[in-house]
Amino acid sequence: MTNLVTDVASTVDKNPEATAIAYDGQELSYEAFWSRTGKFAAGLDAAGIDPGDRVGIYLPNLPQYVVAFHGALRAGAVVVPMNPQYKSREIGHLLSDSGAELVVTLADLVPVVESVREETAVETVVSVGGDADGSIAFEEFLGESEPSVVERADDDVACQPYTSGTTGQPKGVLLTHRNLASNARMAADLAPDGTGVGDRSIGVLPLFHIYGMTVTMNAALFSGAAYYPLPEWDAQTALSLIENEELTIMQGVPAMFNDLVNQPNADEFDLSTLRFVNSGGSSLPIEVLRRFEERFGFPLYEGYGLTETSPVTHFNMPDARRVGSIGHTLDGVDAMIVDTDFEPVERVSEGPVDEGETDLDAITGELVVAGPNVMKGYHDRPAANEEVFTEQDGQRWFHTGDIGYWDEDDFFYIVDREKHMIVTGGYNVYPREVEELLFEHPDVADAAVVGIPDERRGETVKAFVVPASAASGGSSGEGTESDGVPTPDADVTEDEIREFCLERLAEYKHPREVAFVDELPRTTTGKVQKFELRGHEDGATGEESEEVAE
Repeated sequence: MTNLVTDVASTVDKNPEATAIAYDGQELSYEAFWSRTGKFAAGLDAAGIDPGDRVGIYLPNLPQYVVAFHGALRAGAVVVPMNPQYKSREIGHLLSDSGAELVVTLADLVPVVESVREETAVETVVSVGGDADGSIAFEEFLGESEPSVVERADDDVACQPYTSGTTGQPKGVLLTHRNLASNARMAADLAPDGTGVGDRSIGVLPLFHIYGMTVTMNAALFSGAAYYPLPEWDAQTALSLIENEELTIMQGVPAMFNDLVNQPNADEFDLSTLRFVNSGGSSLPIEVLRRFEERFGFPLYEGYGLTETSPVTHFNMPDARRVGSIGHTLDGVDAMIVDTDFEPVERVSEGPVDEGETDLDAITGELVVAGPNVMKGYHDRPAANEEVFTEQDGQRWFHTGDIGYWDEDDFFYIVDREKHMIVTGGYNVYPREVEELLFEHPDVADAAVVGIPDERRGETVKAFVVPASAASGGSSGEGTESDGVPTPDADVTEDEIREFCLERLAEYKHPREVAFVDELPRTTTGKVQKFELRGHEDGATGEESEEVAE
C-alpha cells in the first residue's frame, strides 16, 4: 500500500533534526514540519473533512503551503492546488468542479474566495498572513493532537491539479498516491548521486504547478534535503539566495534561465555551490542552453513531462545527455512515437536532425507514454478520458499531444505541440524551429512565433521579438507601433529579422510579420501565452491558457 506522506514520514524518522523548510531567515526541522502537518490534519478532522474530501490550496510558495499539502494527505484528503494569481471566475470553476469543502489562502485573497463561495461547496476558509472576515487564521486552525496517517490505497487520488488546452474549461487531473510517490522518487534520483541530506533546493517553481510540487518540493522531502521556497520569481532575489544560502539544486523553466543569462550583473554572484540545474515545463531553446552554460560554467540539463504524468517521463541524465533531446525515458516509463493509426514511427539513426534540411512530416508522430506516473484520468470527463488513452498490449498509453521523433539510441525529440503547428499555403511550420533560430540572433533576447490569418495562405508566420536592449535594461522607450501595440526601441529592424530567417530557413517558414515587444505574455510557470499574441491580430480573448506542463 502506498501513501505519499508515509515516505515523508520515513525521512522524518531518519533525519528529525535536518532542515526541511527554510524561509525568510528561519528554518523548520523535519521533526517540527511533521508535527505541524499532524496538527493541520487534526484541524481538518475538526472541520469535518473526511478521507477523499477535497482541500483547496490557494497560496504562493510559503511554508504553510507545504504543511497544508502534506497535512491534507496525512488526513486522507485530496489536494486541489490553485494558482494564487487566479481571479474569482477562475477559482470559482476549480472549487465548484472539484467540490472542495475547505480552502487555505492568503488573507488578502479571502475576499476572492468569498465572492464565489455561494456557488461552491466551500464551508471553511483558512487564512495565512493575517485575519480576514469569513476565515480562521492558520495558526488557530491547527489542532493540538497529531493523528496518525490515514491509510489510502495505491490508486486513491492524492491531488487534483487543473490543466487546460486552448479551448474549454480547465480539467481536473486525478493523480494517485502511486502516481506522485513513484515520480517523486524518480525526480529525487535525477541529480548525480541522487538528492540527499545536505542538499538545499531553491523553490522558484510555483507549488500549484506539478513541476514545482513533485520535482522540487516532494523530491526534496523524500530525500531529507532542505526546501527554500520563493513566493514569486525574481532573478536578482534568486541569485542572491543561491549565493547566500549556498544552494545546491535548482529546478526551473526556460524563461527563468533566459532571465538569468540576461542579468547584466549575473557574473557578480557566486553560484559555485550549485551541483545540479535542470530545465523543464516547456522546450528549452538550444541557444538559451548554450548561453547559460557559457556564462555560468556548469551544465543545464533538460527533461520533459506533463501534469497528467506527475510530471516527469524523460530526462537527459548526466551520463546520457544529448543537447536538443528531451532524453531517455525514466526507469519504469515507456514511450513511443506513433502515427495516426497508433503504429510506431520509424526511428532516425541519430538525432537531433537538421530540421531545416529534413522532411519532419516523414519522421514525426505523436509522443505517447505509459507508466506508474500516468494519471488515473480526468475528473468527471469520460469523453476526454476516452480520447487521451489507448489500450494496447496490456498497457494504457496516454496521448501527450506533442509531436516529435526518436532515434536508435532511444533519445526522444519534441518538434512542437500539435495545436501550435502553423499550416501556411499547404506547408507545415513548427513554431519552435523558427523560435530556435531567432534565439541565435545576437540582438534577440526572447521570441515567440504564432500563426495568424492570411487570405491567400490560410495562415502565415508572425514573430514577436524582445530585443536584447530591452531585456538587459537598456533602452526601454517606446518606439514605433505594431498593430496598435507600443514596441520598444530595438537595435535590429523587422527587415533584418526577416532576412536573417530567410537566409537560414525555407521561404515559407520565415516570419512575414515581426513585432517588437518589451516582454512576452507568460504564465507564472514561464510558458508563453500564445493565444494572447494571436489576440493582437483578432482581439480573441476566449482561449484558455496553455497546457501547464509540456
